Amino acid sequence: MAAPRILAFAGSVRQESFNRRLLPAAIAGARGAGAEVSHIELADHPLPLFDQDRESREGLPPGVRPLKELFKGHRGLLLACPEYNSSITPLLKNTLDWVSRRDGAEAGSVPYKNKVVGLVSASAGRWAGMRGLRHVREILTTLGCIVLPEQYCLSGADVAFDERGEIKDEKVRAGAAAIGARLATFLNNGPN
Repeated sequence: MAAPRILAFAGSVRQESFNRRLLPAAIAGARGAGAEVSHIELADHPLPLFDQDRESREGLPPGVRPLKELFKGHRGLLLACPEYNSSITPLLKNTLDWVSRRDGAEAGSVPYKNKVVGLVSASAGRWAGMRGLRHVREILTTLGCIVLPEQYCLSGADVAFDERGEIKDEKVRAGAAAIGARLATFLNNGPN
């Protein structure tokens, strides 16, 4: 059986993003459990702010189709999701919206249908991004994804990384890795 393919990215492009720093631990967990992981940066896939009038006039922006193909080429998604004002980041929402747009005869749900998703988040605050994950979970479920009930949320992220951006505490690394491993295991074996 071929290794399950997982697309991993953070919902932030900020250089010092806690979520971008946490994601590699989740990726390592997925790879350790036998998955093939494609780690992308959304900064490499810039998209304009979603505008349905613009879409009607011009069609999909050039960057959307390659991103849609990445989504379609992977059975799982591993997302590190910052929280803005108790919700999803504008960058992540805009990305999910553009990828969900109809492309010719292909329904917009195609890139999401039956994808299995693992979620992690990190925040300096005590809620650890949990409030934002609630919205991410709802959006992805509406789009046709299966979102794992397990998630990992790191509070106190402002002191969780060393000067090189590496995780200091092995428990934090293990917590994020467990979500990646769970996603890989689910994709390999189903919901056991």
